[in-house]
Amino acid sequence: MKNLKMNIAVMLLLAVSFTNAQEKEKMGHKHHHDKMMNMKSDLKSEAILSDYFNLKDALVADDSKKAAATGTKLAASLKAFDTSNYTEEEQKELTDIIDDAMEHAEHIATSDIGHQREHFKTLSKDITDMVAITGSKNMLYQQFCPMYDKGSAWLSANEEVRNPYYGSRMLKCGKVQKTIQ
Repeated sequence: MKNLKMNIAVMLLLAVSFTNAQEKEKMGHKHHHDKMMNMKSDLKSEAILSDYFNLKDALVADDSKKAAATGTKLAASLKAFDTSNYTEEEQKELTDIIDDAMEHAEHIATSDIGHQREHFKTLSKDITDMVAITGSKNMLYQQFCPMYDKGSAWLSANEEVRNPYYGSRMLKCGKVQKTIQ
């Protein structure tokens, strides 16, 4: 009788242990799947940031043609961004941000350098708002020029200030306002 009770107790422990192991495996698989999905959207947001930085660099270099081409590429990257991995509230915010940013990127693609810089100011706000939700795998620097249009900010991958609003005329005008990690 004692052996029967021991066998039943061992079998119950094994059954509970097996059930827990299955649940952990399911959770681990779901977590891995979620992590992979977030990595995909992270790649898309990093592509947007890369295009944005290329646009900024073109404006710093006073290169309107390169800015126009990069504006077109940025608009395509923005259009390809998938918000489905975010909460419902974040999806709504990201959709509004992306739509607005696409409009400015498209204007940059068809405008002269003065107008490109005007749209870059609002585009920079949109990209900063996007990063507040998506994050970035790299350290970013929010920089600020007090001279352009009563003060204008932009993001940079480098701490060194290179002003996209004035380019060669006032290349180093500005300061780092904050770092974003």
